[in-house]
Amino acid sequence: MQKITFHEFNMGDVEDLEVYAAHPISDWITNTEKGKWVFERCKDLAWHSRTNNSYGWTISIRGSITDKDATEYYLRFPDATC
Repeated sequence: MQKITFHEFNMGDVEDLEVYAAHPISDWITNTEKGKWVFERCKDLAWHSRTNNSYGWTISIRGSITDKDATEYYLRFPDATC
């Protein structure tokens, strides 16, 4: 199993982070090829937040997939970082 950060995006300083992060996360999962592929294979998909240098948040979508799926992921999505 490999733990991978599949997607990251930045948000401004918002009052209710969970509410404001929900739409872009859902949009990534339902409307992108990568998001759909990851959602089908990753059983522990979760999002994490951390502050960034521009007084906002960086949202990371992470999870674990099998080594075989990780190989396919990096071949299918070459823009992904190792």
